[in-house]
Amino acid sequence: MFYKRSSALFAEAQKYIPGGVNSPVRAFKAVGGDPIFVKRAKGAYLYDEDDNRLIDYIASWGPLILGHAYAPVIDAVIDKAKDGTSFGMPTEIETEIAKLAVSMVPNIDKIRFVNSGTEACMSAVRLARGFTGKDKIIKFAGCYHGHSDSFLIQAGSGAVTFGSPNSPGVTQGTAKDTLLAKYNDLESVRQLVAANEGEIATIIIEPVAGNMGCIVPTDEFIKGLREICTQENIVLLFDEVMTGFRLGKGGAQEALGIDADIVCFGKVIGGGLPVGAFAASSEIMAHLAPEGPVYQAGTLSGNPLAMAAGLAMLTELNERPEVFENLAKKTEYLHKGFDSVLKNKSVPYQINRFGSMISVHFTDTPVIDFETSVKGNNDTFIKYFHGMLDKGIYLPPSAFESYFLNDALSYDDLDETIAALDALEF
Repeated sequence: MFYKRSSALFAEAQKYIPGGVNSPVRAFKAVGGDPIFVKRAKGAYLYDEDDNRLIDYIASWGPLILGHAYAPVIDAVIDKAKDGTSFGMPTEIETEIAKLAVSMVPNIDKIRFVNSGTEACMSAVRLARGFTGKDKIIKFAGCYHGHSDSFLIQAGSGAVTFGSPNSPGVTQGTAKDTLLAKYNDLESVRQLVAANEGEIATIIIEPVAGNMGCIVPTDEFIKGLREICTQENIVLLFDEVMTGFRLGKGGAQEALGIDADIVCFGKVIGGGLPVGAFAASSEIMAHLAPEGPVYQAGTLSGNPLAMAAGLAMLTELNERPEVFENLAKKTEYLHKGFDSVLKNKSVPYQINRFGSMISVHFTDTPVIDFETSVKGNNDTFIKYFHGMLDKGIYLPPSAFESYFLNDALSYDDLDETIAALDALEF
């Protein structure tokens, strides 16, 4: 395929936008080459500025679970825009979507809407600290919760040491309150809790990880986290920005059978528009301003266009729960097809899958945490990514991102994708 116009647009963008992109993951830095500029999309397909058609496996990084330009969502946004785009005042639709979300998700009573997943996670951590009166948090290496200072922390020298900043601009003072544990390693959590007894406000986790590829928690690990948090009066915070309303109506809590204390949402809840949210019991949410002392605000939070898109999306998913089963079956079909092809190739590989999330890792080691995810052969991944792209398959341009299937994908699309992989030479 040719990407002449995309390359020209990228060169122009670099003159005015840092790195030519407004989010680093779009830059193709991990795979080389110039990013693809999209002109339009419909259903399962992207159409770039050179009029190439691409089968899409990122779905705008998760939110477009029913496919691009899904008519009920588009119609809802258009209708709402005719009445105005923003007011900075309460609107009825905010309560409508809040009521629906609370009815769909287990173990939450109230929800606060914000403008992004980053904002949701940042605010949820502040709420957990305000609720518990404690300062420190535990996060897991490889889990991404947005670019708030508290989350941009890399591992220290051992399991019980403080983390250190992994981005300039993040202070050591901030970093000292963030402790890093290993995903799927309950003992690393126990060590941190014991070494910081009575100081941990919250444990924040992607319950099914999507930022080191798709990584599924073991039953022992995820249940153990719930037990530790209950015993130690620690808030268990599920970052369901990716998994919420994707792994089922009730998200990862429902899929894993685990109740979190605070849950963060994004992606699907906005129907493709910039929306985030965090939710909890009435007891915890009572600490949030203006009802309580923990301050959080946003001028455009609950924006009517975003609320209209989100309400249309959640209504569809609530009325058609079979979507989740259909997506899981399609993802399983893709998994089996890839497995059948790759076992005849001369490359080691692992495939991880949960619901409609899946990832391929070019390593002979099972991928269960960040340490094992980085063992993947990036040179092989680059050949894989660009080889698939040349055949019209758009995958995440990073070995550390989950694929997100959407319901508009047909089995013919899946077969075309499997055939593209079969034709690759590594």
